[in-house]
Amino acid sequence: MITPGHGGRPAEMHNIAINVQNRVLSVVRSVLQQNAITADVHPESRLVDIGLSSMGMVELMLKVEAEFDLILPQFEITPENFRSVKAMERMILNQLGSGSG
Repeated sequence: MITPGHGGRPAEMHNIAINVQNRVLSVVRSVLQQNAITADVHPESRLVDIGLSSMGMVELMLKVEAEFDLILPQFEITPENFRSVKAMERMILNQLGSGSG
């Protein structure tokens, strides 16, 4: 039986990561669509290579904050953390982890 609040189990952590990744992919695709960018996005895709501008990145950051109901600390708002879906996923998981407990 899996009980909530006992994070750390590999299967639970994997499911949380997959959920975060899917939500980030959805947000990225929505921002690309709003910016009339047609691209196949994967977790490792470099967003600048896809064609996302700096304004698109700002829009993406705001939508990620809204999607996950969090405010990113200034030190987390770096090009490295918004380089790819995978990088954003790591940053969000760190933020969600540090916010609980």
